[in-house]
Amino acid sequence: MRQAGIYSGMFSGGRTGPHLLPLARIKKIMKKSGDNVNMISGEAPIVFSKACELFIEDLTRRSWMVTMKGKRRTLHKDDVVSAFMATDIFDFLVSLVSDSTNPLDLTTVKRETFQP
Repeated sequence: MRQAGIYSGMFSGGRTGPHLLPLARIKKIMKKSGDNVNMISGEAPIVFSKACELFIEDLTRRSWMVTMKGKRRTLHKDDVVSAFMATDIFDFLVSLVSDSTNPLDLTTVKRETFQP
């Protein structure tokens, strides 16, 4: 596994050990994303790894809030669906949810809007 370089300290609070997500897999996905992507610097997968970690953390926190509103202690798929349906910045995920998914009642969840 590739060790973190100087840039990983900026994003991980000084941690320079192994990353939570596999850098080789991230690099492979990056190469598959376009025809013109031949070379990827060593720092680019590190930044993508941290961005993915932050995305997962944010979506998990929002999903957990939906779970707590339902007075439960187990996070379910419907909680995740409700979390991104109630947030404008996750609109790109709406197409991933099948019609058979029955999310929780979204009328009680206030839809957040992005304000730059």
